[in-house]
Amino acid sequence: MATTKQVPAAAQLLVSISDLSMVNDIKKAISMLKGVTLVKKQKQKEFDITKTKGFQEALDDVKHGRVTHYDSVDDMFKSVLGEEAFSKIRSKHV
Repeated sequence: MATTKQVPAAAQLLVSISDLSMVNDIKKAISMLKGVTLVKKQKQKEFDITKTKGFQEALDDVKHGRVTHYDSVDDMFKSVLGEEAFSKIRSKHV
């Protein structure tokens, strides 16, 4: 029966560097460490809210007229909570 040697899975370490002028020096230093097999530079991706599902759903709601308009924040809370609940909350906090 032949024996096979189990090779451990490689681990990855993510390093964020705020001083971009040091990226190449840090990359070089890390690559000199024993056991490091690959060091690559990758720019951080910027977050784009317009690509999110929620943003696209909101645009679709606007496009199809599924929006509600209130003349004031008080009117919105009256509609959401009901007149009686709104009055109780409003009287406690004014």
